[in-house]
Amino acid sequence: MTHSVATMVDQVIRDRRSVRAFLPTPVPRSDIEAILEIAARAPSGTNTQPWQVYVLSGARKQALSDEIVQTFFDADALAQHHEEYDYYPATWVEPFLSRRRKIGLDLYGLLGLTRDNLVGMKAQQARNYQFFDAPVGLIFTLDRVMGQGSLLDYGMFMQNIMIAARARGLDTCPQAAFNQFHKIIARQLDLPASQKIICGMALGYADPSKIENTLETVREPLAKFAHFLE
Repeated sequence: MTHSVATMVDQVIRDRRSVRAFLPTPVPRSDIEAILEIAARAPSGTNTQPWQVYVLSGARKQALSDEIVQTFFDADALAQHHEEYDYYPATWVEPFLSRRRKIGLDLYGLLGLTRDNLVGMKAQQARNYQFFDAPVGLIFTLDRVMGQGSLLDYGMFMQNIMIAARARGLDTCPQAAFNQFHKIIARQLDLPASQKIICGMALGYADPSKIENTLETVREPLAKFAHFLE
């Protein structure tokens, strides 16, 4: 790989970020197909390729968002929905707790939302289920027969999607929040019982006028996570 190619790849990876406000500009189906096709070159254990992707737009995306948002604001209905698998730990410890708190405080700070503004925070959380107004929503599923290792494969597939999208001038936001509403999603998409919801993802063009899109996350320096043994 030449230095120039490596520089371009590095820059695309650095440019990838979770966008939380999108323009209504449509994304051509040809672009979505190209992104998914190249993303499927991700490695997977014994080439199992465990991913299934449901691409939502228009009325189908709106119908799913509407039902989830309505449920999210109905306390009795919301109590009937629980995550199908544990994405986050049951008990938070450091340094993960501090990292989680920082990104939350940074995002809500940009939006002018304080801890006592419960209504505003709830409304912002609900935007997850509207795919942050992105024109395309992706729902990822996995066959229940697959083991935990397939989640590693899935992560590489999703990373490929996000990088391929960024290389085409598009932005994304991976969304584990959809996990809680797997029953609604399964019914609306008519998923077979053998399929389990992994997460969702917003796909589209970032709205540069929205302050939440100025959020920059802090990454730990190499010395904090890399261990060179000789």
